Amino acid sequence: MQLNKVAGIFMGFILLASSQLWAADYQIDTKGAHAFIQFRVKHLGYSWLYGRFNTFEGSFSYDEKKPEATKVNVTIDTASVDSNHAERDKHLRSDDFLDVKKYPKATFISKKVMPKADGKAVLVGDLTLHGVTKEVSIDVTAIGGGKDPWGGYRQGFQGSTSFKLKDFNIKKDLGPAAQEVELILSIEGIRQG
Repeated sequence: MQLNKVAGIFMGFILLASSQLWAADYQIDTKGAHAFIQFRVKHLGYSWLYGRFNTFEGSFSYDEKKPEATKVNVTIDTASVDSNHAERDKHLRSDDFLDVKKYPKATFISKKVMPKADGKAVLVGDLTLHGVTKEVSIDVTAIGGGKDPWGGYRQGFQGSTSFKLKDFNIKKDLGPAAQEVELILSIEGIRQG
């Protein structure tokens, strides 16, 4: 009887360990600057203006065998906007655009993932920006995963989405070519635990 109890506990530990082998939680590697949130918008229809957010944090859970169970949570410091031009960045932080004093954070919280072929997927979630929450779809591609030189394990993805500025109550009109902004995401996470 005692042997059956010990065997049951042992099997429970094995099942718990095996489930943890497949599903893992990752911290987005912003400390090592191996993750980027960039954006681009057309300038007068003649060229692209690029920028990024320098300060953000987030995490995701990922199971390679069950990608539809992926969950993502990201928080962006909107005042960290950087377009490589101090005066323009000041304008982007103003109430014409991000209004960072009133809305210091932007967030993305995933709701579902729709896997496709070849490591691609569509990640659907709520983006909150400028005090407005809207559902957005992000086209995602798995870049790769594996051990790193420091004894950890990493997983990386690339994604992109676009949205209209007016959908987030940003009313500044930059002309017909600049109604939409594209987000370009390069995310590398470090497995936790």
